[in-house]
Amino acid sequence: MRTLMTGPVWVSYGQIYVESSESPPVLEECFRGQRNGLCGAASAGKLFLLTGLHTGWVGFAVELHEEPPPIDDQWEEIVEASYRPATEDTALVGWAGEGCWPLDLQLTDYRVRYCGWGMDAVEAPDRPMDDEAPVDRYLLQFWPAPPGPDQVVKQTSSKATELHDIPLQLPPPAAQDPAGVQPTSRPRLPPQNWL
Repeated sequence: MRTLMTGPVWVSYGQIYVESSESPPVLEECFRGQRNGLCGAASAGKLFLLTGLHTGWVGFAVELHEEPPPIDDQWEEIVEASYRPATEDTALVGWAGEGCWPLDLQLTDYRVRYCGWGMDAVEAPDRPMDDEAPVDRYLLQFWPAPPGPDQVVKQTSSKATELHDIPLQLPPPAAQDPAGVQPTSRPRLPPQNWL
């Protein structure tokens, strides 16, 4: 196992991303057709990661494994999805470029496990100030694996339950025509305030 990054990261709007393409992740494109609402992996080369904290510092680590790591039941939230970088330049990136941490990932298919802890604690009125340690923390684990459907492995917090509703509220993925061309129109998001 190799640790690709570890430390506090700044999130805004409860979002942070893994990017390997020039266009930024879009929530509805990344979560459409999925079961989980924490790790959007439906858009090629992108992961759209949601956190409990709206704005501030969260603990974060990214690991690369050679095979599936054991599931650590100490995490309160665990989801899995498939991911393949679109380019050799993959990075963990904050909202609007607020921080960038290069990730040494190959151009191959990965399974990714996104784990969270303390997602509800940040809703408390006594959440930490900027100079205090983060309350919520996250772990992102990659290992080589063929593509497969995403899944919710463990769900504990009310915040995660709320976020898992995101994919259910999106229209299904657009069907390709026989020539393999996707329609260009984008559906509007439901009038919800998810984040």
